[in-house]
Amino acid sequence: MTTSSDNSAITTAQTLDFRSLDLRGRRLSLAELRAAVPRAQHQTMADAESKVLDIITAVRSRGFAALGELAQRFDGVEQSHPRVPAAALAGALAELDPAVRSALEESISRARRFAEGQRPANVDVELADGAVVSQNWIPVGRVGLYVPGGLAVYPSSVIMNVVPALAAGVESIALASPPQKDFGGLPHPTILAAAALLGIEEVYAIGGAQAIASFAYGVPGTDGEEPIEPVDVVTGPGNIFVATAKRLVKGVVGIDSEAGTTEIAILADATARPELVAADLISQAEHDPKAASVLVTDSADLADAVAVELALQAATTKHGDRVREALSGPQSGVVLVDDLEQGIAVCNAYAAEHLEIMTADAAAVAARIRNAGAIFVGDYSPVSLGDYCAGSNHVLPTSGTAAFSSGLNVTTFLRAVQLINYSRAALEQVSSHIVSLSRAEDLPGHGDAVTIRFASEG
Repeated sequence: MTTSSDNSAITTAQTLDFRSLDLRGRRLSLAELRAAVPRAQHQTMADAESKVLDIITAVRSRGFAALGELAQRFDGVEQSHPRVPAAALAGALAELDPAVRSALEESISRARRFAEGQRPANVDVELADGAVVSQNWIPVGRVGLYVPGGLAVYPSSVIMNVVPALAAGVESIALASPPQKDFGGLPHPTILAAAALLGIEEVYAIGGAQAIASFAYGVPGTDGEEPIEPVDVVTGPGNIFVATAKRLVKGVVGIDSEAGTTEIAILADATARPELVAADLISQAEHDPKAASVLVTDSADLADAVAVELALQAATTKHGDRVREALSGPQSGVVLVDDLEQGIAVCNAYAAEHLEIMTADAAAVAARIRNAGAIFVGDYSPVSLGDYCAGSNHVLPTSGTAAFSSGLNVTTFLRAVQLINYSRAALEQVSSHIVSLSRAEDLPGHGDAVTIRFASEG
C-alpha cells in the first residue's frame, strides 16, 4: 500500500531526473562506450590553471606572508604561521568522542594490516656466475599529505594517506588541511585527533593549491619562523584547484594522482535489492553535487524500482538537496544493457573509482572486471565499508583513470632501485656484446669503457 508520504517521495522521483541511457540492442566499440557513459562536465583544469599558477608564484616568492594572505582570502582566518601547535593536537585527541576514537582505531588497525601486507619483496637475480642484478624497494625521504575540508570532515583521509606511508617506512611525514574559522584557524579537531592517533606531529593549517605549493617547494623560515621543508611526494584528494596544483608540480615532486570528484558505479541484475542499490548510490552522491552515481543493469524492472527508492531515500537523507543535484546531473544515471556480458564491457569502459557488483555469483563477475579503482563484491561489501573500515584504501583513481592507474598504496611511497654487481669474469663474458651494441648505436665510448678495464690490466 502506498502512503501519502510515499506519494510525496515518488513525486520527488519525477523531479530527480535520474537519467537513462539505453544500450540494449547496440554493439559499441570501446571508444564508443567511453563516449556514451555518463561523465561529469567538470570545469577544465585550464580554467583553474592561471589562478593556481598565481598562488604557486605567491607562495614561492613571499612564503609565509603569502600563506597568511591566502588564509584570510579563502578561509577567513588570521594566520601568522600555519604550524599546528603540539598542544592543539594533544587536546583534540583528548577531547575526541570515545566512539569516534574507537572507530578510528579500528580503521587504523585494519588499514595498517593490509598496507603492511602490500610491501613488495626485494629481488636478487643471479644471471650468471658473478653477475647479480637486484631490485630493492626504498621509501622516499619525506611526504606531504593533503586532507581536504569543504562540505565534509575527512579523518578517514588522514588514515588512508598516513598508514601506507608509515608502512612503506617513510621517516618524515607532514600533513596539511584547511584552516577552519569555527575552530580558531586550525583544521577541524577530528582531523587533528586522527593525526595525533597516528603519531603525526607536523601538521599545517593550509588549504588548497597553497598547501600543495608549500609541500612541493618548501617555505623558508625567516625571523625565527620554522620553515616548511620540501617533500618528495604529495598525496591526497581535493578540489579542482588542488588537482591542478598537483599536476603543475608533478616532476618537482611525485604525486599520487590528479583526483576528481568521487564516483560510484553499480553493476546489478534482477537479483539485486533496489533499496541497497539506491542507498549506495546516495552514499556517494552526498559527497558533492558533482559526484557521479551510475547504475548498470540488464533489468528494466530493477532500474524502475531503484528510481523509486532513490526518491524515497533522497527525501529523508540529511543532504537531500546535494544528493538530488548529484543524481540529476549528467554524470549520473542508469545504463540499460542486454546482459551481464555487455554490462561488464560498460563497466570496463567506465573504469569507476568505486564499482559494486550486485549480481548472482558476484565474485565470478567481479573477477572479470579489469578497470576499477576498487571492486566491492556482493550485498555486504558497500563502498561505505571501503571508505572507513574495510582495510582497503579509499584514495582511488577517478574520471576513467582507473584504466591505467592505481589507488593509493604502499608502493606510492617506495622507489624500486636497481643494483648491478658484476665480477671481472662476468663482465668479460658479455664485453664483446657491449662493444657490438655500442658500435651499432654509434656510441663507441660505451664499448671503450668496458674494454679499457681489461687492456689496463695487461
